[in-house]
Amino acid sequence: MIDSNKTRKKVPADSVDHIHTHHSHQDDFPLSDRAGHHHVHSEESLRRIVNRLSRIEGHIRGIKSMVQESRSCPDVLVQIAAVRGALDRVARMILDEHLTDCIGRAAKEGNIEAEIEELKAALDRFLP
Repeated sequence: MIDSNKTRKKVPADSVDHIHTHHSHQDDFPLSDRAGHHHVHSEESLRRIVNRLSRIEGHIRGIKSMVQESRSCPDVLVQIAAVRGALDRVARMILDEHLTDCIGRAAKEGNIEAEIEELKAALDRFLP
C-alpha cells in the first residue's frame, strides 16, 4: 500500500525539463520526435482524445485514493482493469486516426515507407 505520510514537493510542469535523468526521453519516441514529422489532427479529434485522457486521469486519482484508504484489493483491481480498457480505447482512436490521416497523407507525399516504419516501431513498443 502507498504510505500517505510521504509527500512529494509539487513543481510546476512548465518549470522542469526533466525530473529524472537516468535515460533520455528521446528513446521513448524514437522516430516521430527526431524525424521532425508533425502530425496534424482536427481540433475535434484532439478535444475527444484529451477529454478521454482527462477522465482516465481522474479515474487513476480515484484508484490512488482507494489504495490510500486501504480499500479491498479486488475492488482496486477491477478499477485498474477499467482504466486499462479505457486506455486501450484511446489507443484505438489514435491508431485509427493515424491510419486514415497520417498514413494517407504520407502516401500522397511519397514518404509512406518512413511513416510505416515509424508506426511499426510504435506498435513494437505498444503491443505486448
